[in-house]
Formats: sequence, structure tokens, C-alpha cells
Amino acid sequence: MIGKINKNQERLKRHKRVRAKIKGTETAPRLSVYRSLNHIYAQLIDDVKGNTLVTASTLDKAIKDTLNDKDKKAQAYAVGELLAKKAQEKGITAAVFDRGGYLYTGRVASLADGAREGGLKF
Repeated sequence: MIGKINKNQERLKRHKRVRAKIKGTETAPRLSVYRSLNHIYAQLIDDVKGNTLVTASTLDKAIKDTLNDKDKKAQAYAVGELLAKKAQEKGITAAVFDRGGYLYTGRVASLADGAREGGLKF
């Protein structure tokens, strides 16, 4: 009998496979993306020290009020721009993109585009 595929378990397998190859440093931290049903979260992580340097999400007070009338892709784009702005303030200009096992399309790609537009280089 064929069982139902657990999509999140498959995503976590892809995530482990990608994480085996990607490392974030202090000069080029890892931009990690998590996408839930209603929100999107992104953070810049220094894997050498194990520190989170910058975070941004759709729940941030800086942009939460402006996102009410936008679709999810536009919200992700705004989160990417906010993350890049916060990174610029901390002196971070480059990052390594970690899509978190998600396909590079839709909200994940939109967040990456927003971060690039904000000044981050992948």
C-alpha cells in the first residue's frame, strides 16, 4: 500500500542536503528562509560562531502595517528589502542564500529579489 507523502519531511531532507554544502561566515552569512502558511521569515546566520546576525519577517513592527493590502509575494519582497537594509546597517553586503529546502519560486524567489534590490549580493 502506498502511504501519503509528508511534504514537510521531504523538504527537510532537501534542506539537510543543501545545508551540507552551504556555510555562512561573518563576512558572508547564510540567508536562511522559513515559509509558513501565513508568514515568511528570514535571518542572516554566522555558522562559524553560531550567531544570528539579522532577522526580518512579516511580523516585524517596521513593515507589519504596510503589508495588510499586499499579496504574499509582495510581502516576501518587502521582507527581503527590510533584511537587506538591516544588514547594511551592520556592515553586511554579501550573503549565501539558503532556500531552506523550498523550491526557488514564488515567495522564496521574491524574498531573494527583494534582498538583492536592497543591496545584498548572493
